[in-house]
Amino acid sequence: MKLTRASSYALHALAYMAVQKKDHPTASHIIAEKRHIPERFLLKVLKPLVSAQLLTSVKGPNGGYRLARPASEISVLDVLEAVEGPIRGQAPSEEPNHPTSRRLEAICQQSADHVRKHLGKIKITDLTGRE
Repeated sequence: MKLTRASSYALHALAYMAVQKKDHPTASHIIAEKRHIPERFLLKVLKPLVSAQLLTSVKGPNGGYRLARPASEISVLDVLEAVEGPIRGQAPSEEPNHPTSRRLEAICQQSADHVRKHLGKIKITDLTGRE
């Protein structure tokens, strides 16, 4: 499996926020600096995480971002699907009703289901080394 740069940045950002003080939001420029992520790209990555209710955005001079729920309740799957969309198994074919095409589609879907199940078990706390 290969992560996109956006997914990797999202996971790095959430792992960083997971070890910060819970009562204070973390400014995007701090996350970008600490994780060596271009801030403009980070802001684009954080937006779908807010939309997926994995992060909350706090406006104002002391604003920033914070986890919407404990890191132990946010899975890698949650983050990846927020940034990239659902993980699906697909086997494109010019003959979708051909028996081989149907079998390939089933195999791809089983593989995707397995990956989703595995990534759903891995929590942000697993990335930080903290519980």
